[in-house]
Amino acid sequence: MSNPSAKSPTRARRLRDLLAAPGAIMGGGAHDGLSARIVEQSGFPLCVVTGGGSSVMRGYPDVGVVSGEEMVANARYIAEAVDIPVIVDADNGYGNAINVMRTVRAFEQAGTAGLHIEDQAWPKRCGHMFGKTLVSKAEMVGKIKAALDARRDDDFVIIARCDAVMVEGVDAALERGEAYREAGADMLFMEMREPMSELIAIADRFRGRIPLHFNHSVSGMVPRLPVPELEALGFKTVCFYVHAAMAAAKAMRDVLTEIRRTGNSVSTLDQLVGFEEFWELCGLSKIRELEKRYGS
Repeated sequence: MSNPSAKSPTRARRLRDLLAAPGAIMGGGAHDGLSARIVEQSGFPLCVVTGGGSSVMRGYPDVGVVSGEEMVANARYIAEAVDIPVIVDADNGYGNAINVMRTVRAFEQAGTAGLHIEDQAWPKRCGHMFGKTLVSKAEMVGKIKAALDARRDDDFVIIARCDAVMVEGVDAALERGEAYREAGADMLFMEMREPMSELIAIADRFRGRIPLHFNHSVSGMVPRLPVPELEALGFKTVCFYVHAAMAAAKAMRDVLTEIRRTGNSVSTLDQLVGFEEFWELCGLSKIRELEKRYGS
């Protein structure tokens, strides 16, 4: 018989357990609570919060316009919506090392299991946009150390993201990656570009030395390899950040364009989830059960 007073593992601990288990982990991208629930219902063991998708859903491109406070609030909705671990895109930590400390604590309090911070200067850009600028390697090392010191739960995962490949080239990115690993980062996330030779160089350098995080971007600027091939190269997490947000944008545009054209919604009904299914995506039946239990 289970002990009712026993605490279940935190989501940060469960993320650590996933990272320690054999095989690559697939992460589904979410931009809000609904998309996070769909990620979980689709069977993903990990939810990753897309910075670009979260920005677009607020009406802005991913160019550093959305604030850290807004991202924390969004992450809280997402973490509350699901039981699986959530990793959040925390941009560059929203300032210097001291800001990074507040950022880590805020996302930890919001219920996420980990985050990644990048070595871009502010205003940041989407990792697959041109025009990015970087902070110095030394400054980023300080941010990583500050992030590690700030967390209250030692299981909370700090991922160092390096955007140097497109700015300084792969050799400089490898040097930065070494420095970030030595600083104590739990995982390494190298934003990449198309040449397979660069992806292989990164994988060969860090495979087995630190878990590698891969962004399966739709930009066309990275090799679109199947998960088994990325696992064979040595990547531990393979994440599909913005796919759901882009699919939602296309579906909304197509449906509304058709409604505007016809003056009726009948021809769009086969593109919609059912009325009852729509509420059930967010757990209406569970709420009804709780209402009965508590006499609401």
